[in-house]
Amino acid sequence: MTTTAAVSPTHGGIANAVGDTLTLIGRSIRLTRRNTDTLVMSIVLPLLMMGLFVYVFGGAIDTGTAYINYVVPGIVLLCTGYGASSTAMSVANDMTSGMIDRLRSLPIRSSAVLTGHVTASVARNALATTIVILAAIAMGFRPTATHTEWALAAGLLLLYVLALSWLAAGLGVIARSVESASVLSFFMLFVPYLSSAFVPTDTMPSFLRGISEHQPITPVIETVRGLLTGTPIGDRGWVALGWAVGILLVAFAGSTWLYRHRTRG
Repeated sequence: MTTTAAVSPTHGGIANAVGDTLTLIGRSIRLTRRNTDTLVMSIVLPLLMMGLFVYVFGGAIDTGTAYINYVVPGIVLLCTGYGASSTAMSVANDMTSGMIDRLRSLPIRSSAVLTGHVTASVARNALATTIVILAAIAMGFRPTATHTEWALAAGLLLLYVLALSWLAAGLGVIARSVESASVLSFFMLFVPYLSSAFVPTDTMPSFLRGISEHQPITPVIETVRGLLTGTPIGDRGWVALGWAVGILLVAFAGSTWLYRHRTRG
């Protein structure tokens, strides 16, 4: 009796790699469409937070400008955190439900699995961000950005979302359950509150100000805020770009290594 060995997921040329990636991107996007609860909450929660801060707290917070113009970039970054946390849970579900074992029996490149989840995350975040910005404009947000500044802001946000999505994918790989993936990704939802998203950093206590000013979200928010509303950016644009690229490189390398390590055997 002869047996047929499973084809290694690392075999094949560039065309096969592209085909594998597109197949799993399509699968992840279809899963996103079917999981309407997660998709709706990734949009509704940022909208609720924006309404809360603008209509409830906004009148008591002095930022030197209309508060909605100040807070919208922070809400957008908060939106990416919600989207990334759902990515971690989706990856963890694949890792623990037996789906990865089934994929390993097919001639599919291992890198395509995480790429599918990350691409779906970026698409989901792009949709949520667009809806949040349109809602903000309806609520009174008045950006002064030129077409070039809008493009630069969108590019920085896309890069940051990509970096955060790869980081979330790595957390999903190491999580032992969907619930633990949710816990591991909680910091993505919490860190924006320790930044300049909702209040200027100079209003914070000195010990908290140091944390707020030296973490990745603050320079990203300040750069997006400056591009959209004309506030000074200084060198924070380069700092934001450095943080985003650094996180992306480390998260991509770490996530792919962790995935290969956990699925080896």
